[in-house]
Amino acid sequence: MSSVTRDTVEQALTDWTEPSLGTDLVSAGGVEDIVITDQAVSVKLKLGFPVERYQHTLKKAVAEQIQSATGATRVDVEVRWQITAHQVQDTLKPLDNIRNIIAVASAKGGVGKSTSAANLALALADEGARVGLLDADIYGPSQPRMMGVAGGKPDSPDGKSITPLENYGVQVMSIGFLIEEDAPMVWRGPMVTQALTQLLNETRWDSLDYLIIDLPPGTGDIQLTLSQKVPVAGAVVVTTPQDIATLDARKGVKMFEKVKVPVLGILENMSLHVCSECGHEEHIFGAYGGQRLADQEGVELLGSMPLDLAIREQADAGRPSVVASPDSRVAELYRDVARRTAAMLSQKDAAGASRFPNIMVDDT
Repeated sequence: MSSVTRDTVEQALTDWTEPSLGTDLVSAGGVEDIVITDQAVSVKLKLGFPVERYQHTLKKAVAEQIQSATGATRVDVEVRWQITAHQVQDTLKPLDNIRNIIAVASAKGGVGKSTSAANLALALADEGARVGLLDADIYGPSQPRMMGVAGGKPDSPDGKSITPLENYGVQVMSIGFLIEEDAPMVWRGPMVTQALTQLLNETRWDSLDYLIIDLPPGTGDIQLTLSQKVPVAGAVVVTTPQDIATLDARKGVKMFEKVKVPVLGILENMSLHVCSECGHEEHIFGAYGGQRLADQEGVELLGSMPLDLAIREQADAGRPSVVASPDSRVAELYRDVARRTAAMLSQKDAAGASRFPNIMVDDT
């Protein structure tokens, strides 16, 4: 039997792609320590994204990879994570009580953006992160109903700030808490942008790792305000596979690139319909449109969600899929997307990191 060495263990980890990161743990800087005693291996991993629920699967996969590649008699894997603030637009800095703001956007309405934002927030919380959800869709706020807090009224302890409501472990703020549910928002652009900045800055967010902002569809005033005044660490663009939808989604990707907000990836909704009666699979809105868009724009495809009746029913009932049916395939897919999103963000520069190139001086 060949001896187990640090080099062979590192090579084993290099040869295995961690699904959330899309690369190996060594290249991603996720291997904190390797200790070898005889033929037994102890590995410590440190990740930049939450894996409370996923860590058991990760430990098993890493142990099996090392044992298979090296012949180690025993492999112990320890996993910890630390979520840090990441760089935002050049003229802004992260907020003191919010480490990272992630915008969920769509350039076209009706593609499932708000449902995705709610489930993304819940999935990140399920993995152990402290999460907030800001409903910035001023004209059509839907998060109060989706998050099961419709009719709730936030408190203002000092008459200047607002305490967000909380449900399912996620802090929630929406203009929908401040108006009647069926009241139309007949506001001009400046009023809308002012409302967004007030909702963000005057809400008493409690030490968040991630704030998910559910943007209105389009590339207008709110998106421009977001880029100028809100320190956004990354964006997720939601689409369907349909050509018309991906055409608009492409505009959303380019908008974020133009305002220097990194696009963490594309989320494709309604990718496949499976008949509940016979099991027949059909690509109602086309096939692989999200993947083509991601490939063409050089960004990640975070995931593809099916066209599933339960997703709509659960969101309408105020219990999104991640909490309504946590063991379902749909909830598992949402958690995969959430981990992938957070993992992509973890690979970006940390806040305060220099953007200047290293300058090497040869004094010979």
